Amino acid sequence: MENFTTKDIADILGCECPVDCNVLDISTDTRAISQGSVFVALKGANFDGHNFAKNAARAGACAVVSQLEIEDIPCLVTDDTTKALGDIARGYRNKFSPILVGITGSVGKTTTKDMVALVLSEKYKTLKTQGNLNNHIGLPKTLFGLDSTYEAAVIEMGMNHFGEIDYLTNIAKPNIAVITNIGWSHIENLGSREGILKAKLEILNSMQDDMPLVINADDEMLFSQKSQLERNIITYGIDNQNADIKAIDINPGDSKTEFSIICGDEKCDITLNATGTHNVLNALCAFAVGKNCGLENEQIQSALSKFKPNAMRQNVIKANSISIIADCYNASPDSMKAALEMLNLQSGKRRIAVLGDMLELGEYSKALHSAVGEYCAKSSADMVFCVGAQSKYIARSASLKGKAAKHFFNPETLIQTLKETVCEGDVILFKASRGMHLENVIKSLFGDIIS
Repeated sequence: MENFTTKDIADILGCECPVDCNVLDISTDTRAISQGSVFVALKGANFDGHNFAKNAARAGACAVVSQLEIEDIPCLVTDDTTKALGDIARGYRNKFSPILVGITGSVGKTTTKDMVALVLSEKYKTLKTQGNLNNHIGLPKTLFGLDSTYEAAVIEMGMNHFGEIDYLTNIAKPNIAVITNIGWSHIENLGSREGILKAKLEILNSMQDDMPLVINADDEMLFSQKSQLERNIITYGIDNQNADIKAIDINPGDSKTEFSIICGDEKCDITLNATGTHNVLNALCAFAVGKNCGLENEQIQSALSKFKPNAMRQNVIKANSISIIADCYNASPDSMKAALEMLNLQSGKRRIAVLGDMLELGEYSKALHSAVGEYCAKSSADMVFCVGAQSKYIARSASLKGKAAKHFFNPETLIQTLKETVCEGDVILFKASRGMHLENVIKSLFGDIIS
């Protein structure tokens, strides 16, 4: 942190300032407290940070943001410490003027964030969201990493309900917005894809009208906004010939994809260390943001050549002669389809899909899991193994279409069957929502290859 004091925090929160000192860090975790930190005592249904305030003071915290006075500790008292965390982050972010890219969407946010940050880093010192710290707690923590040396920041914004993106964008104040797609994630809470679109468009609520929105033109719901929003909208796509930025001559391989980007009269050849058309779309988005921010084609080309997939996001790992596609971080119908397309591109003795439940689909769950089963039936997978209560619909649908598919209610029996089935030279896809913990199945079979 830079040029921030407890007095600044008190002014933001409208509370008394019990001690005036420089703030070197703001933390919600006593394990990360150091001398000069301010500890924010968050309070939730099952935890209360106030119980750890004295630990924070002993570790070097100069003050605590709290909802009550705590004996012998300088407290900045406010009604709601969770809201206070966001208010402090907004106040701190407003001290700086970076290019700030806000990224949301149903699928591909994190990979797109990583690609955009790589591109901007070719010209600007760039801060980015680490992992998926993209909610009302994680986003403020990212912004506290800003200082005057940063020229750009790439901030991921996630949500489950209406109003959450509005809250996050009001804190981060992006001057470029990205929406990757409108899928089915969190439809249980948002009611329909139209509801998901409405929630994602909240990213524009704290942006000036002349600030650009970058969208995926292959997503019909998003592309329809080009004629409805009075704003500079930059579009990218593969299938939509009306996109401003397009990919052509896509040559996919086991672990790389070669393609060319067309932007007006310019052509830029790209080699990406990732497979699947969804990753081509992510790269197109990064190109669009980079061009908008003044980068040359050669800089973008160089940046994208350095991209490496995250350990649990479509990462291809070798265990002797067996290829493992580890994609255990999240799942939706769109990302399931993309993962199966990636499996299609892999060469091996047999292709095996290990699929788990997609969560938070509500009343749409049966139909959407069944749709994934149809994707499986059309894929090149030789065998499909499904685990979890809802994935039985994947197996059932795939089987009805003639694909060899088995269902398991628990991972233990799945693991035993895989041990008896997998052979040298096989390619195995592991894909499910994070709550299914398919990474533990990988660990049981192959050890700590994704740690």
